[in-house]
Amino acid sequence: MPQFDLTTNSNKVQSVLTVEEMAQSRKIQRRRKLIAFAFVTPLLVFVMIAFIAPIGTMLYRSVYNPTVAQLIPDTLEALSDWDESSDARPDDAVLNRFAVELRQLAIDRDSGKLAEEINRGLPGSSSVIKATGRKMKKMDPALLSSEGASLLIATKPQWQTVEIWRVMKKSGAIFTDSSYLTALDLDRNSDDEIVPRDTQVYIQLYLKSLKIALTITLLTALIGFPLSYYLATASPKTANTLMVFVLLPFWTSLLVRTTSWIALLQTNGVVNSVLQYLHVISEPIEMLYTEFATVIAMTHILLPFMILPLYSVMKGIDPSYLRAAMSLGAKPIPAFIRIYMPMTVPGLSAGALLVFIISIGYYITPALVGGTDGQMISNIIAFHMQSSNNWELAAALGSLLLALILLLYWIYDRLVGVSNIKLG
Repeated sequence: MPQFDLTTNSNKVQSVLTVEEMAQSRKIQRRRKLIAFAFVTPLLVFVMIAFIAPIGTMLYRSVYNPTVAQLIPDTLEALSDWDESSDARPDDAVLNRFAVELRQLAIDRDSGKLAEEINRGLPGSSSVIKATGRKMKKMDPALLSSEGASLLIATKPQWQTVEIWRVMKKSGAIFTDSSYLTALDLDRNSDDEIVPRDTQVYIQLYLKSLKIALTITLLTALIGFPLSYYLATASPKTANTLMVFVLLPFWTSLLVRTTSWIALLQTNGVVNSVLQYLHVISEPIEMLYTEFATVIAMTHILLPFMILPLYSVMKGIDPSYLRAAMSLGAKPIPAFIRIYMPMTVPGLSAGALLVFIISIGYYITPALVGGTDGQMISNIIAFHMQSSNNWELAAALGSLLLALILLLYWIYDRLVGVSNIKLG
């Protein structure tokens, strides 16, 4: 009779079962991953629509400006052969083409768009283009094709200068770094060299915004740290009651909170009236529409963002550490500084990061209470988006602000990471 090795057959069956179990396990894992991905998909779509797409659009708009190229394509094609570094204006053929296109723009009521774009590179040229457009609108296109140059110069002598044609050729580039150069208070000269502008505006605004944001962060930390410590060590009833007052600003409209500061800080407001009643001052102090008003109002609005992270960390610190240090002979203040405060660093750093990032991008409160003196870079970005319609410059300013925040966050992450390693 044939002999069968039962042990070998049993191992083969176990091996087959093991392979089948592994395949089943992988199938179950894939199904779980698909289910998890399905749950995460709405969040990913929301992040794409509300965060990544707007930032990508902003970065693209900061270097993409096809307006001039779409308005006067023939003129820009003719200008491509002109040496802009020379002292001679383009020849009459270029001016003739421009006269014909300017006439059509005036008929289509688009000459104002061209004037707006050229005026950004050469202030004062807007009126020249608009006035010339109105004049060319009445001309015969056949006449402009042959005598356009002389008619342009006769209408406005500025068409004889080289600078306006340099700016027009420069503005005709579809992709350009001019918005970033303007945002950094730089410009290109006739030799295509990057040089500083005569008036430094935006760099000062960035520095001013950083100073205001850092001041607000410091004030919220100084006010929020002792209050958070008291909330963490107080009885539950007292802590809950005080927490209601901490959260109260979240239940009040931002516009209401800001306008209340207007009532407090204005010349005949509550603060000046009280100080005059107490004979502290003899005449009202100008507090509204200043940098001081921006700092005070935003400190009040952003204070909960510092208190809540600090409170959550302090609530988890075991008070026995401090008692043990004092029982071993340490004095209260040194023990608090050397033992308790290092353990609050995560809450303090998280609160500082929240307050700083929110404050540097705030524009509603500075616009209402800060006036000209208390405005930040975010207000200028909003101005270029809403009033001047210079979306390219607004996008460049916003991109640089984003880069600045990311740089500061990287520095923060490095510093907090090093401090956590030392504490560990």
